[in-house]
Parts: sequence; structure tokens; C-alpha cells
Amino acid sequence: MLNNKKSVKVAVVQAAPILFDCDASIEKACQLIHETAVQKVELVLFPEAFIPAYPRGLSFGMVVGSRKPEGRDLWQRYWDNAVEIPSPATDKLGNAAHKAGVYLAMGIIERDTEFSGGTLYCTTLYFSPEGEIIGKHRKLKPTGSERLIWGEGDGSTLTVLDTELGKIGGLICWENYMPLARMAMYGKGVELYLAPTADSRDTWQATMQHIACEGRCFVLGCNQFVTKDIYPDDLQKHLELAEQPDLMCRGGSVIISPLGEIIAGPLYDQEGILYAELDLKEVLRAKLDFDVVGHYARPDVFQLIVNEEPGKTVQSK
Repeated sequence: MLNNKKSVKVAVVQAAPILFDCDASIEKACQLIHETAVQKVELVLFPEAFIPAYPRGLSFGMVVGSRKPEGRDLWQRYWDNAVEIPSPATDKLGNAAHKAGVYLAMGIIERDTEFSGGTLYCTTLYFSPEGEIIGKHRKLKPTGSERLIWGEGDGSTLTVLDTELGKIGGLICWENYMPLARMAMYGKGVELYLAPTADSRDTWQATMQHIACEGRCFVLGCNQFVTKDIYPDDLQKHLELAEQPDLMCRGGSVIISPLGEIIAGPLYDQEGILYAELDLKEVLRAKLDFDVVGHYARPDVFQLIVNEEPGKTVQSK
């Protein structure tokens, strides 16, 4: 059922955290959330892995066939600053969302609390305007060297939230290149499609526009703006970082209409916040000639089966 609300004001935050520092990153996030509240927004999106870091340029001392002790030490530091759900860290984020009266989608590195605690996930965590955790999505397939440090999510967190703002959901970074994952989102009726990322290339903009046209939904793309000098001093001396350019991620956050038209952005080469008032009726009007899971689907030819059961390594019977 499509939403009858006329419009939604959204904010897309392009910023970097205080890298590898959970508490300081949360403090910065809360300040930015407060800033959006002045603009009376209803939904705020932060980038992928905002708390405590997207560890661009670092390999954690791993190459095929060997690991280095200093890489294990860096992993310990990353783990120490990851976020458990729930925890005092999520309480602070929830309180900020509540004070601002917004739905909040925050990119975190999530520490496993169900099994050994030794796995981290790249997660989008959702809060209600009441400050409650209302959902999460774990990245299904970390990309490239991300696979060395993050586990894989399962189908149980292919989350689309049915809210008074509309149906909110999305995928993280290169998950958006997975056609079947996108189709799972469309099948849940997503209207406000969130795409936090670490990709600042021009080609990413084409992907964001394609998803908007394909899903007939608003797309909110969100990236960080990162320079090498914001890394902690001890990491700036790391050989791998020394070889990185001074500008490590130029951003590219953007807001796009259900017909693929750019509403705000793309924002490059600075921190900033994109704002937009979205007319939700555009979602319905865009489906006149294309509805990927409706009149433009061919279930007699193509069907998608999605396993949404949580993956359990150990089960008791």
C-alpha cells in the first residue's frame, strides 16, 4: 500500500567520523543530528561505517598466507571501537534521534553479540523518532578486502520499515550492484531507498539514478568526505596510508527522484548536509509506465526466492 503522506523532508549527511574513536564519532554524529533538527527534517541518513570508521587504505596486516602482529593489534582497536546492539552507544544515538524527532539511519560497524563476539558487520542501524531501535541491515557481501575484516549478513536483515514517512530501506555500497538484492527491496515496496556507500566515483552516480528509475523510488546516496590528515597520527605513519592520496574520498552524496532526476547534489570535496523536500506522490506517478514488481514483472517467467531465515551456526533442539 503506497503512503498517503504528501511530503517528507530528508537530510543526507556527508561527513567523516573521528576515525577509530567510537565515543568521539558518536558525539560528532549527535551534533550533526542536532544541526538537521533546526531544518525540521524527518529522516536523517549517515554514510556507511560512520562509527567508528571505514578503514580505507588499511589491510590489517593481511596478505594471502600470512598475518602480521601489528594487523592483529589494529583489528583489536577496530573491535574495541565497534558498536554492540543494544549498548550505551546506541542509547546515545537513540537519544539524539529522539531529541531531533527524526528517523535516523546510521552506518556502524556492529560487533557480534550472539556467538563468540569475534565477528564485525557493516550495518545500517535504524532508529525511530522516539529513539528506539526499529531495525538493522547487515551488509550481505563485503567488497574486495572488506571481506578480510567484516562478516556477511544474511537474509534476515533485508529490512524495509513501514513508517508514517513511507517504506524506508536500502542496501549498503556495492550490494546495490546485486540485482537480486535490489529486487528483494522492491518486492517489499521500498519508497525511500537509502544507499550509504564508500564509492565516490562518477560511475556511482549512474548507479544511483538507475536504481531510482528501476525501483521507482526516491534514492538517498550518502558518502563520507575523507582526507588523509584526519587519520590518527600513529596510523598516518603506516606504510599503506603513506601511499594514499591526500584526498581519500571526495564524497558524492546525492538525492534522486523516482524518475532518476537529481534533486540535490552530488556534493563533492567538502563535508556538508543535503536537504530535500520529497513529494511522495511522485512514487505513485512514476509507476504509470513501469512497476518492476507489478505490471512490468513477468512472474510466469522470472521468480525470486529470498531466504529470510537467520543463519544460525549453533542451534539447540
